[in-house]
Amino acid sequence: MMKKETVLVVKEKLAVAESSLIERDGHAILDQFGRTFDYLRIAVNEKCNLRCIYCMPEEGVDFTPDENLLKADEIIRIINIVAKFGVKKLRFTGGEPLLNKDIVYLISNSVIVPGIESVHLTTNGLLLEKYAVDLSEAGLHGINISLDTLNHQKFYEITRRDKLDLVLDALQIALKLPFNSVKINVVVMRNFNHTEIGDFVELTKDNLLTVRFIELMPFDAHQIWRTGKFFGADKIVEELKTIYLNLTQISGSSTEHYVYQLPGYKGKFGVIPSFTRNICQNCNRIRLTADGKIRNCLYSDHEFNLRKLIRDGCSDEEIGKLFKNAMWQKLKDGYEAQNHSDHHRESMTQIGG
Repeated sequence: MMKKETVLVVKEKLAVAESSLIERDGHAILDQFGRTFDYLRIAVNEKCNLRCIYCMPEEGVDFTPDENLLKADEIIRIINIVAKFGVKKLRFTGGEPLLNKDIVYLISNSVIVPGIESVHLTTNGLLLEKYAVDLSEAGLHGINISLDTLNHQKFYEITRRDKLDLVLDALQIALKLPFNSVKINVVVMRNFNHTEIGDFVELTKDNLLTVRFIELMPFDAHQIWRTGKFFGADKIVEELKTIYLNLTQISGSSTEHYVYQLPGYKGKFGVIPSFTRNICQNCNRIRLTADGKIRNCLYSDHEFNLRKLIRDGCSDEEIGKLFKNAMWQKLKDGYEAQNHSDHHRESMTQIGG
């Protein structure tokens, strides 16, 4: 009897402790290391119309059935709730988000949510020409286009599709529309596209464009990153300084660890040490997978099942509580998170970037 009572007392104490954590610092979403999370990245599907070698295999991808993916109205509900807890920035990702038939609806209904200050989208650009005007009119603030090479043969090698012209045409259209920002994301690989770093920088000469050079990450079915193609942030910076002697370092977003501009150039370019992970101390991101799981770190396998909670008929308060608990459990950095993980999802398309 005494043992049972002791267990109950312990449970009650844990419940009180958990409640105090949730109420700490008002409505902000915090972790134990003083970080505040005001940026939610939402994957709106897993499917993609490219098959990039560092992201997913060409065939045999086991996509989650559509009924197990979050629906548009469930996503809008989530956005309205997290905005009350200080989330200010949203990014829609995939897979390829423009394959989601509700993407314009999601954007137009996100930008009107009180507290949401910016809504962005990351795309491979293949469908952007078709949707660019609609996205702009829906209120989208910014677009990131994933583009790793300006060479047609290399584009085919990396994406397994001959579609470079579609992406380049879409980029020009995006630059002419009133988006607050247009960015190109370049995953840099040794002896593949690292010699194109200067070519990408030259795109910033006459365009209000940000080029972001990103480290290769270990989220691909065939572990391409282990084949010697990794080209670290330090090497990217070294390459930039070799090509350009008059770099001016300026400020950028929290992930753009090194940001530069050249005299007379309209745009800028930055380096993101996504694998090196020396930006973890400034992390402000929450990730929501297409199948409705909260991930508090890109390198963590610990997921929190929001979809099940919603479909079990939960309250808005319970959704907010799950976000707070998930982020409170975030580990100190990506290395610690990876060390506590047994495996990762097979593909970046299953995570949402």
